[in-house]
Amino acid sequence: MNEPGLTTTWARRADKPRTAAPGPRTAGPDTPAPDGTRPDCSPTPRERLARAARRHGPVLALYGTTKLVGFCVFLCLLDSSGDFRRKNPRFGGGAHVWDVLATWDGWWYQQIAAHGYHPALVPVPGATGLITLEGNSAAFFPLYPALMRLVSSCTGLGLLGAGLVVSVAASFVAALGIHAVTARVSGRRAGLAAAGLWAVWPGSGVEWSGYSESLYVALAAWACYAVMRRYWLTAGLLTCFAGLTRPTATALIAALALAALVEVVRHRRRVRRWGDGPAPEGAWRRDAVLRPVAAVLIAPVGLVGYLGWVGHRMSDYGGYFTLQDKAWAHSFDYGRHTVKVLSSLMVGHYDYLFAYPHEDVIAAATVLLALLALPLLFRLRPPLVLTVSTLLTMALVLGSQQIFGNVSRYLLPAFPLLIPCATAMRRLSTPVLCAVLTVAALASGSYAGYVLFEVGIP
Repeated sequence: MNEPGLTTTWARRADKPRTAAPGPRTAGPDTPAPDGTRPDCSPTPRERLARAARRHGPVLALYGTTKLVGFCVFLCLLDSSGDFRRKNPRFGGGAHVWDVLATWDGWWYQQIAAHGYHPALVPVPGATGLITLEGNSAAFFPLYPALMRLVSSCTGLGLLGAGLVVSVAASFVAALGIHAVTARVSGRRAGLAAAGLWAVWPGSGVEWSGYSESLYVALAAWACYAVMRRYWLTAGLLTCFAGLTRPTATALIAALALAALVEVVRHRRRVRRWGDGPAPEGAWRRDAVLRPVAAVLIAPVGLVGYLGWVGHRMSDYGGYFTLQDKAWAHSFDYGRHTVKVLSSLMVGHYDYLFAYPHEDVIAAATVLLALLALPLLFRLRPPLVLTVSTLLTMALVLGSQQIFGNVSRYLLPAFPLLIPCATAMRRLSTPVLCAVLTVAALASGSYAGYVLFEVGIP
């Protein structure tokens, strides 16, 4: 039984408000967070913009500056030589230096944007050699010319200007994607270096031209990033669009499918380990399987749909491959042509198909660089989607008969090869990194631009 005096004293103490002990000041509802945002509400659009600028600004600035240096050197070399003025406007010529940027394949893309497709297998009269069919626009995939036409209609630019706008914008998106992927593997500093290396890769001369490489790499890089973050539906849609851009998407589709299969198998193993213990909700468990499966089903729609449409219009469902073989002498030969070119270059002979000595030497150096970078990439143990897409892209490129000098640009989608070098360069200080990339950019105006467009065939 409690004493009355003690009970009264306790009641009085309970009625008094308690005063918190003095301590370090905590953030109140109006106190800004260290990044400048208020914790009691979502960031304003201005704050989001400032945050995005701090995060992506250095990447865009480094890539844009490095690329601009090489691009200006390329244009100066074109103007000083003047050879383009004596060439056919369709084959590396034109009245102005910028006309060269939309020749060769760029001419075909402009024809598609202006007139659409007319798929057909038209024999060359009396031809019995390697080329027996007339070239047809159906060999070029539709997403890039569709965007050219859209930009032209919205801005009033001509098809040349619209194509350059699409390529330049896509190249910056690709730089951000390469940075994001590399940062997941080796850190943000390595991602910054990788974005700079993307600007000076031997095939980078087509990044700011009327070609579809920048658009494809942008889609592929972000698709790989989406797979790494397990955003499966996003990855499937991006891969679908990549399949409407270039046939190289075959490698990306296979890489996504394998990554999705591994994810489903891992999920099933986790389910078995849960046993009788508490497991996640059923909806989450279904999504963990259905989303990867849906991505695998969506990914090939673009590529298969376009090839099927072309085949239907040609009344030959293998018509696309027939056109590539008989009109452009481009076919998969399991690497025989590549071996022939490399073995000939070693002894200074140029007796192989489509020989362009200066361009082929740069392409051979690019192949050797890629083969050296491959084991270094494996050593970093990157995510499966990067490994598979890189291996299959290299297999498709090196296993095909084609103009060998184009290998440098065909390997642009194998951007994970930049990661080992970027990982080593992350230790460089910012001034040293900028100096190295500036020197490479100055040289890239020649080896990645002028040689590709004027000394060979891009």
